[in-house]
Amino acid sequence: MYGAFMVVGWIAARKVREGTPADLIVAGRQMPLWIAALTMTATWVDGGYLLGTTEGAYKSSIQLGVQGGLFFGVSLILGGLLFAGVMRRYGFTTLIDPFEARFGKRWAAVLFLPALAGELFWSAELLVAIGSTFGVLLGMSLTNAILLSAVVTTAYTVVGGMWSVAYTDVFQLALVALGLAAALPFVLDAAGGLQHAWAAYVSARPDAHGIIPHLSWSASSMVSWWDVSLMLMLGGIPWNCYFQRVLSCTTPTAARDMSALAGVLTIAFTVPPLLMGVAAFAYPWPSELAARLQTTPADAMPLLFANAVPRVIGLLGLAAIIGAVTSSFSSSILSAGSMLSWNCLKRLVWPSLSVAQMKRVIRASIFLFGALATVLALKVQSVQALWFFTSDLVFVLLFPQLLYALYDKKVNLAGSVAAFTVSLFLRVSAGEPLLGLPAIIAYPDTVPFRTIAAAAGLVLLPLVSRMTARWDPPRPLRNVIGV
Repeated sequence: MYGAFMVVGWIAARKVREGTPADLIVAGRQMPLWIAALTMTATWVDGGYLLGTTEGAYKSSIQLGVQGGLFFGVSLILGGLLFAGVMRRYGFTTLIDPFEARFGKRWAAVLFLPALAGELFWSAELLVAIGSTFGVLLGMSLTNAILLSAVVTTAYTVVGGMWSVAYTDVFQLALVALGLAAALPFVLDAAGGLQHAWAAYVSARPDAHGIIPHLSWSASSMVSWWDVSLMLMLGGIPWNCYFQRVLSCTTPTAARDMSALAGVLTIAFTVPPLLMGVAAFAYPWPSELAARLQTTPADAMPLLFANAVPRVIGLLGLAAIIGAVTSSFSSSILSAGSMLSWNCLKRLVWPSLSVAQMKRVIRASIFLFGALATVLALKVQSVQALWFFTSDLVFVLLFPQLLYALYDKKVNLAGSVAAFTVSLFLRVSAGEPLLGLPAIIAYPDTVPFRTIAAAAGLVLLPLVSRMTARWDPPRPLRNVIGV
């Protein structure tokens, strides 16, 4: 399978051998709508999406299981309605370009940091997920699984850029669909059938089988669920790996349609892993595996593939997880490398780069982030916690900046700095238990601190911009930096 990934990536790479940097970063803006929609879906349907959906349904509720897939799908639909057409019409190259146009190169380099951190920690978290899955199903060591996945995926991404990522994504998404479709009937049958599994689930958890929180939930649980849901829905938009596909489309209309179609597909892909979570709850686990799932519920899907289905079907399930992870990993390191090479090195540090030099810089940047993600996956114990925290920061810091950069002609650098600073302080002050960050502000459990931090930026950015307009005139939004 990894050999097939290399072959598909190498075939796609032939499109960029005589091309420009635009071929590597945004596929020459010639990507057909259906390929763009499938590569976008493959990027969002990652290993965490599959394993997390099953884990959430198994250990807690349908509401928790469906949360990620549902609201990431909604984020793509909203992104298509509000942002995709505008970004493609201006012909930007990365997410950071409108920030540079509105606020200047240096401040855009600061706004680039949370976007970069989010992509880097997401890449590392994906490698950890695939390493754990290899361990459950094949007994392979974590280190070997991470190195194998990272080397192969980084290799075809370096060679072919966006075209290689897109074509391998389509192949990998097909593996996801095939693996889940083949495994689900066997999993449900092993759990006594869908009707039995669902009845057992509803009987044990009468308040945990709806799509949105039940009225019997506590106020703190309700607020926390909606706070995270808003973070997923709005914070899922300002990611460069999303806009890379938007900007690869041929027209603004195609970009909008692609985003909407990918959103619907992303939501649809929640159904199989969600049903597997229900089946895992009803499955008659041996005592040692039941004890294991109590401590590591994220292993629910791999353990089902290892115990509840025939061996060949279990390997197809493994293929589904590998396809989901590698497609997202390649997208993430390509995205991070594109922002570093284009917005920092080309625009800020080394503007005289030739086309040939720029292509080498892009490839070197992709390789760099593939290597960094691999080191993080092997060395850092709390990669997932770091990714969760940086995802918070993307929502809190970048969504207000992107919204006003595209839609408010009066925003300026002073307003952007004020909004960024206050939102960052409010979010960091809430602390992060997973990382051991203490809380400076004691928010009550019933306060949605992520939403409040983002709302502060939404209020302050236009307000401060208008108060400081005399000495900091706003800049027009125009594409003077596209490839």
